[in-house]
Order: sequence, then structure tokens, then C-alpha cells
Amino acid sequence: MPLCWPKLEFQLTADELAARSAALAPGFRGFLADQGLPAELSYELTGFYLPLAAWLVQQALGSAPLIVGINGAQGSGKSTLCALLAELLEKNFACRCCVLSIDDLYLTKAERQKLARRVHPLLATRGVPGTHDVGLGLRLLEQLRTAAADSCTPIPRFDKAADERVPERLWDVFHGRPDLILFEGWCVGAVAQGEPELTVPANSLEETEDAVKIWRCYVNQCLKEDYPPLFEQLDLLLMLKIPRWEMVSRWRGQQEEQLAGRRRGSGVMERVALQRFIMHYERLTRYQLREMPARADLVFELSEAQRVIRITKKAATA
Repeated sequence: MPLCWPKLEFQLTADELAARSAALAPGFRGFLADQGLPAELSYELTGFYLPLAAWLVQQALGSAPLIVGINGAQGSGKSTLCALLAELLEKNFACRCCVLSIDDLYLTKAERQKLARRVHPLLATRGVPGTHDVGLGLRLLEQLRTAAADSCTPIPRFDKAADERVPERLWDVFHGRPDLILFEGWCVGAVAQGEPELTVPANSLEETEDAVKIWRCYVNQCLKEDYPPLFEQLDLLLMLKIPRWEMVSRWRGQQEEQLAGRRRGSGVMERVALQRFIMHYERLTRYQLREMPARADLVFELSEAQRVIRITKKAATA
């Protein structure tokens, strides 16, 4: 069943969409194969990826540049969406696109270990607010926003297998000034919870290892005080909305199986370790599923097969 797009300010006409899709299909299938992505994503070129790319191009007109936040739980497909959008935007709309991930802003292992000793042991694990270098993110966005045609902007990268930030000499480099920045991450655009909501543990990890709420209160306070300046840089917020929290375990497990095939076990989490790891993300993920859809500019509702089945647009405010 084809997707039903909401009424947007700009969409390709049916004829334009058909013509562009036919022209792009071979290259799109080749890109999927090169990236090791599922071939069936090619069926969504016409109904999802191409209309979204066209809408983003329209939103970017006159911006300097347009910064688009893409929020989604672990395993929801944020990286895949960004890769495919960047390919379409660059090659078919002449829109220079820079892809950033909040994961690449993680504090170094030494910095997180110091934080764990000073505040709470759970902060040694990357992921939650408080374990990112927000200042690095702000400086990076400012560099990209003010870049000249001949500028070279280093883009931080984080090696999850080593659980460490990549040395700066090995960072990627973006040349020139982007027209559009895709900034993706599981907590991009998140807001803090009310303090009374922190009382009840979200899972056994919080119950046994954060019984007096030091960790969850610290995370929430960081989200309240430190992250707003970063998320205020977003011009648009898009959300990949998973059906329910329990899908995270299934989808992350599938990701780890794929990584195991590529890495031959290096840096791949075993099931018990994975279950413990994702519990760090549970509280905020559940909260985002409840409150973010009302704020996001576009919400892409996902099926259990990780396919977009519904798209809703935020109502205009008076």
C-alpha cells in the first residue's frame, strides 16, 4: 500500500515524480548494493525517499544552511535514512549535504571514566545525555554555518568497536559550505522530564544500580541545562517513531548480527551485554515516544518490519 504523504508546502507533481524515479532507480539500486543495504528499499524511492528529499530542498531555500535533526530509537534506521537522503540530495538536487551523528560527539573513554568516578559509575557507558561533548557539537555547527567555499571542516568520528573517539588526524573533512546538515541521533531534539517522573525506576538497571536516582537525575539535569543550546540550532526536527520500546532489543540484536558478519566478532556485543546496554537508553526513549510526536515537524511511523507506514506533519501554529 503506498504511503499517504501529508499536505506539504512542496511536492513533486505526479509526472515529475514518475520521471525522476525512473531516471534514478538504477543508480539508487546500485547505491543500496554498494552500501550493503536491503534491496527492497528501492521500492520506497518513489513513495518516500524522493518526495522527502524534494521537500527538504524546498525548506533549504534561503537558509544558511538548513539544519535538520533526525531523531529515532536505536535500530530505527537513522543512519540508513541519512545515507540515502544525502545520496539523493547531492546527486539529483545539487544540494550539498553534510551528515553528522550525535554519537560522534561522545566524550572520550578517559573523560567518561573521570565522570563515572566523580558523579556515578553508569556514566562510563556512552549514550545518555551527559556523555557527549556539547561544546564540540556547537563549534562544529558554527564552523559549517560560516564556512566559505574553500573551507575544510574536520568532522569528528567515534569508533564504537574501540569505545573511543577517533584521533583528530583521522577525522573526515567536509569541503566548502553545506546547503543542508542532517544531524541524527537517538536523543537529538530531546527535552528533560519533570523531576517527579524520575522517581520510579524504568528497569532493573535503574532499580539496582541507581537506587537513589543520582545517575538519572544527573542525565536529566544535563538534558535540561546543557543540551538546549545544541538542539536550538535545529531548523527542523524529524522523528522515526518505532512501534514500541521492545523493538529496540530486536532491531539492535539484528544490527549486532550484521556487525558480527562484517567484523568477525570484534566489538560486537553478546546478548546479555546488549540487554544491559540498551537499558541505559530506555527511560528517555520511552519518554520521547510519548512526547516528541507532538513537537516534531515530521513523524515517520515505523512498522515492525522497519518500514515507514505513516507520515504526519506538525499542525501549523496560529
